[in-house]
Amino acid sequence: MTSDFDADALDAYSAIVTSVAAQLTPRVAALRARSSRGESAGSAVALTGEGHLITNSHVVGDADGGTAEFADGTVARFEVVGRDPLSDLAVLRTDREVPSPPEYGDSDSLLVGSLVVAVGNPLGLSGTVTAGVVSALGRSMPARSRTAARLIEDVIQTDAALNPGNSGGALADSRGRVVGISTAVAGIGLGLAVPINATTRGIIGALMHDGRVRRAYLGLVSTPARLTPAQAERFGQRRALRVVEAMGNSPAALSGLRAGDLVLAVDGVPLGDAQSLQKRLFADAIGQRMEITVLRNGALVDAVVVPTELVD
Repeated sequence: MTSDFDADALDAYSAIVTSVAAQLTPRVAALRARSSRGESAGSAVALTGEGHLITNSHVVGDADGGTAEFADGTVARFEVVGRDPLSDLAVLRTDREVPSPPEYGDSDSLLVGSLVVAVGNPLGLSGTVTAGVVSALGRSMPARSRTAARLIEDVIQTDAALNPGNSGGALADSRGRVVGISTAVAGIGLGLAVPINATTRGIIGALMHDGRVRRAYLGLVSTPARLTPAQAERFGQRRALRVVEAMGNSPAALSGLRAGDLVLAVDGVPLGDAQSLQKRLFADAIGQRMEITVLRNGALVDAVVVPTELVD
């Protein structure tokens, strides 16, 4: 027998989900992208009042354009302004006025257990809405361009049910703010989303204005690591990055960095996660001296690295 408390909780949950769905469904389009290789489909979210949309790079592939259809019946042609396979994001621009964009939030505000709502618009399944919670944060997901590979860091994992047509759709918090772009089905009952945070905002801005993202390359493969209590007290931080590999002949390898090093800081600024490092590795870091402080066998070591440009 359901108690009044349980019924009130279910009503509150339902009210949140329906409110978010009402806000976002009109702003998520069904995409049909066409290229010489054929046709692909997915979803996209209104990004600006000037007709920009955001979706996954893998949804548009190598297409130059296609059509976007919204829930109100608006059908617009779009062109691909820029795509970045290494973040799995792409920015499109439509040829006519489309619904206004939703509010965009910051995935850094999410906690494990936070309620999230996924809204997609797969062709033939207009306005697909699922809800769940953030089941994990800080996940990583492999991404590849024609000549490079990297990990997309700080990926959001959720148990909100997704299907392939939801790729490029919105993942929103309980207030209807878009905090991620749904990108993949991770397994039964699991979905992944590219976060909306400071790093991806920079990527989106570069795609809008330059059509591409220029990145600095270190050749450093790392994973988050928690410091011991003694190390945390000594260095005044709880987390660092453990070097898994310094790629052969890369700037990192040439500087002397090696597997097992714990990266504590770059240019004196403590690093707590991969995003802290990756957000430094854009165009303005190319060719610039970078001092990386690592802990190696209990001793502090400084390595000077000069990043090169990541060439695709």
